[in-house]
Amino acid sequence: MEKNGSIEERAINLAHYIIDSKDTVRGAARKFGVSKSTVHKDVSERLLKINPILAHEVREILDENKAERHIRGGMATKLKYGHSDKEAI
Repeated sequence: MEKNGSIEERAINLAHYIIDSKDTVRGAARKFGVSKSTVHKDVSERLLKINPILAHEVREILDENKAERHIRGGMATKLKYGHSDKEAI
């Protein structure tokens, strides 16, 4: 058992957080104070045994996030280096 509840409770709480906020694995890890690996294992493997329906809902969000990550990465680079369309002209 963990100090703040069971692993199963954490997996369910992580799943609800990701579904409600549509946050990434990295964001959920930061919010819950655990590693990205822990979040991924909780919502991908453990949750499948605990609540398959909830696991499927989380998987849809994670797949959506994965499909969009190249866009987020491009935006982060744009912000970091301050590129604008007018500078390119």
